[in-house]
Amino acid sequence: MIHTVWPYLAVMLLAAGLFPALERRFGWRVFNVLPPIVFTYLLVTALAVSGLWQVNEEIRTAQSVLVSHMVPALLFLLMINCDLRAIFALGPRVLGVFACTSVSLFIAFIATFLIYHRWLPGDDWHPLAALSGSWVGGTANMIAVKQAIAMSDQHLAMSLLTDALCYSMWVAVLFAVARLAPAFNRWTRAKSSGDLQVVEPPSAGPTTTDSVLLWLGMALGVAAIAAVVATYLPTSTMISATTWTILLATGAGLVVAHTPLARYPGAGTISSALLLGVVAVLASQSNFHGIAAAPLYLLCGATVISLHAVLLVGFAKLFRFDLFLCGIASLAHIGGVAATPILAASYSRALVPVGILLALLGYILGTGFGLLVASIMSALAGA
Repeated sequence: MIHTVWPYLAVMLLAAGLFPALERRFGWRVFNVLPPIVFTYLLVTALAVSGLWQVNEEIRTAQSVLVSHMVPALLFLLMINCDLRAIFALGPRVLGVFACTSVSLFIAFIATFLIYHRWLPGDDWHPLAALSGSWVGGTANMIAVKQAIAMSDQHLAMSLLTDALCYSMWVAVLFAVARLAPAFNRWTRAKSSGDLQVVEPPSAGPTTTDSVLLWLGMALGVAAIAAVVATYLPTSTMISATTWTILLATGAGLVVAHTPLARYPGAGTISSALLLGVVAVLASQSNFHGIAAAPLYLLCGATVISLHAVLLVGFAKLFRFDLFLCGIASLAHIGGVAATPILAASYSRALVPVGILLALLGYILGTGFGLLVASIMSALAGA
């Protein structure tokens, strides 16, 4: 049994890197359904339940310090590639589709909560709120919402599983409906976006040793400063010092994204590694308690996506959006920056940069969206 911090950290790093390495080396199809991050969470949870490490004061303190500093640092790094000028240059039509997609998801989450709230007593709505952050941004936004609303570690497994399984189902649907685009566009009287020309975001180049050190130092420094500033800001039942820390770090990242520093490589690679590390540490604090509720949350996730699809089709008819833009905007929310360019390329090569930029916009808005959904669910649950 592990009793000290350093062996514990070694296990966390090995677990965080294992499944991404297997995916890169072998490309097993199972990773198309459950991404490596879910396997990382389940593996570390199983190790925690087996008693591989003792949750003593030393390890408990290390877990708390790691999560509280790594999450703001992670969000800071995620924002580095989010150039708002490039996003706004997409034009009102593309941003309109994105806005309608966000509104449809917002309505879908609140409606789903109202449908199933009698089976979600107490704080059992927390996984839905965290999931809403992920389904506008990504897993990092889910974890940010989790920290901000003090969601239990046991609930995180529900959010991750629902995210992975429902997302996989929705990706398959979005690929399958591509052949319906001509008929859909005639019905909505929309012009196809297949010939839309957008400048592809420039690549920052390969990650180097110096860029790793500089970005890590900058990210941890921003996280520390944000935590200090947050102690001077007003708090409430929904806005805690942790919430302020997360929002300040996100804002700092957006500012740096518009400086020459943004062209320095490595921020994306380091943020991906930090995300896996954070998930491993969070999983190390949890157990399989409450896993029996997974089918209910999967039903909630499927309901959210179904309502979202119906509403988005309605918006497409109302505002004359074409199928390609609707599909890309939807996956930019639910799938994130990794999956959206692939779907966009299957529609039209010219839409790849649109998918990337919309997914990045989702990262910017995901945490705030999740906190808004959480505040409304909290009020409804209290009522």
